[in-house]
Amino acid sequence: MYFPVAGIEVNPLVPPLVAFVVSFFTSMGGVSGAFMLLPFQVSVLGYSAPSVSATNQLFNIVAIPGGIYRFIREQRMLWPLAWAVIIGTLPGVFIGAWVRVQWLPDPKNFKFFAGMVLLYLGYRLVLDVWKGGKGKSMAGARGKQPSVGQATFSMVKISFEFDQETYSVSTFQIYLLCFIVGIIGGIYGIGGGSIIAPFMVAIFGLPVYTVAGAALMGTFATSIAGVAFYSFLARFYPGISVAPDIGLGILFGVGGLAGIYLGARCQKYFSPRVIKAVLCFCVLFVAGKYILGFFV
Repeated sequence: MYFPVAGIEVNPLVPPLVAFVVSFFTSMGGVSGAFMLLPFQVSVLGYSAPSVSATNQLFNIVAIPGGIYRFIREQRMLWPLAWAVIIGTLPGVFIGAWVRVQWLPDPKNFKFFAGMVLLYLGYRLVLDVWKGGKGKSMAGARGKQPSVGQATFSMVKISFEFDQETYSVSTFQIYLLCFIVGIIGGIYGIGGGSIIAPFMVAIFGLPVYTVAGAALMGTFATSIAGVAFYSFLARFYPGISVAPDIGLGILFGVGGLAGIYLGARCQKYFSPRVIKAVLCFCVLFVAGKYILGFFV
């Protein structure tokens, strides 16, 4: 099947299958899987135009609602944190999209940038896995499933209760982190959850089970803004492929929808350390490939 915007030809079963496998595992940590699908599109499918970022964000729009539904249904959506992520990330996404089109249209430079982002993400995950304990799955021997309770939001801090413990984090720090991540996400074609989620777990000490839903919600909202802005920018760059490839994005999204839904549902049966270890391996592998490719 030929995709005219991407300028590639691929079996229509490949995108949804790859997206399903990737999203099933990554969604357990609050990551849609877009950060892994972009390297697949660039390196395997040969799709490296700026529009690949927009296509990747279109994948998020189609795929993430399934996971959000599961987190809301199981009362594991931390709404104050989700809103803070959305508010902080949105301005950065617009800046990042412009930077991608204006300054990083060359595939080689873009790969190096993506590799550096992934390398930092992998570094954070390695530290968290190394320092963390063995971890326990959220579903205990009797199948108990703790939910988020007593969540409060103010301009100073966000506080909530989870599994009989109270957690709090600075609202300003969340905004600042999300703004920076929004710029990176706008360039890279991700909503930012792949950076926000591990950062909140490793630095702020928040439970991965509560961060996951908020990170996915933030990624969903910012991806909508990202696709809209890339489509708007396409009017001013007629000689460059900027707008998303709708067909390819939907195919990836359909597979991701099933993968994220099942991943969110199965998350409680996996320990946090296992989830982070899987993400860590994938991230560092791709980061190494892109950074070395820049110099070779």
